[in-house]
Amino acid sequence: MAVTTSAEAPIPVGEVSRLIGGWIDRLGAVWVEGQITQLSRRPGAGVVFLTLRDPSRDVSISVTCFRAVFEAVADAVSEGARVVVHAKPEWYAPRGQLSLRAAEIRPVGVGELLARLERLKKSLAAEGLFALERKKPLPFLPQLIGLVCGRASAAEHDVLENARLRWPAVRFEVRNVPVQGAYAVPKVVEAVRELDALPEVDVIVVARGGGSVEDLLPFSDEELIRTVAACRTPVVSAIGHEPDSPLLDLVADLRASTPTDAAKKIVPDVGEEQQRIRLLTGRALRTVTHLLDREERGLRAALSRPCMERPHLMVEEREERVAALTERSRRTLGHLLDRADADLAHTLARVVALSPAATLRRGYAVLQREDGSVVRAAGEVADGDALRARVAEGEFAVRVTGDVGPSA
Repeated sequence: MAVTTSAEAPIPVGEVSRLIGGWIDRLGAVWVEGQITQLSRRPGAGVVFLTLRDPSRDVSISVTCFRAVFEAVADAVSEGARVVVHAKPEWYAPRGQLSLRAAEIRPVGVGELLARLERLKKSLAAEGLFALERKKPLPFLPQLIGLVCGRASAAEHDVLENARLRWPAVRFEVRNVPVQGAYAVPKVVEAVRELDALPEVDVIVVARGGGSVEDLLPFSDEELIRTVAACRTPVVSAIGHEPDSPLLDLVADLRASTPTDAAKKIVPDVGEEQQRIRLLTGRALRTVTHLLDREERGLRAALSRPCMERPHLMVEEREERVAALTERSRRTLGHLLDRADADLAHTLARVVALSPAATLRRGYAVLQREDGSVVRAAGEVADGDALRARVAEGEFAVRVTGDVGPSA
């Protein structure tokens, strides 16, 4: 039950310590996994002292056990080893200190570690952390490279020297951290997050030389894997040698087989790039020269054509053709007019020949009554009728006299 206290009714330190000890006692024995960071076996002492640390977090706890418990696994356990401990939490009230009293210690073998890594690998792969579509491309020429590695390590030397040999102007932001042991994971995670938060860092390289399976375990830690997966900056994994394959290789945006290989992949070689520029410049020059030569030949061919040598020739030819067509149209129109004039003259001649006036000019006359009607037969008039005779050059009055009848 919770203890009721107040500023007016506090409880003594000893009572607080006693209550904490009571709560801890109720926890009972537990199985705990961790990594041994400190080990003290004092000669003649019947108790062994060690510190057990969480490999992924900055948390540790003191452990004590009888020498007989430790001697059972002494050949397989040393500082840095991973162990599983069956222990009961104990509270030392005088100093307010929590520790574990171990009744059994079991070393975690390589086979079991590998089996755990395989299960973790499948779990993370099912979440899609290793998917290719998550991979971010590396910049062609990073302005600032973040490097996470051990202090004064061969991996640091290989990355820095090979990168500067390839591109002397390259700059690095180096974070030296433990790369094995109990402190490796939290320090590497902290360094990666710190570099990822710097906007000027274009790529992060996590590098370490080769080692045993146990030495490379920090780079298969779940917290580190998730930290790298969440980075906005591309991450290059350069852990161990070619056969080594920690889980960091799978989540990183690029895997380098060695730190030297990482240097070759993150920066271009200035000599190769200069050679490539020379080749491209020569190719571009040849292409432009070929294009100019082709256009020059085409221009010369165009200028050699008659229309370009004598540009007025085309106008003159068209002028002659227009003049010929004009003359031809004039002749055609003249022929048409002449023929039409002849046709008109013939028609006029026929009209004149058939005209009554022409008949009158031959001596004929047209007799008309007073009402203007024409006399066509002798029986149409009678003796004494007054008529008008129309001749070619005028008309005059006549009168019918004598017998009128049809002509013989």
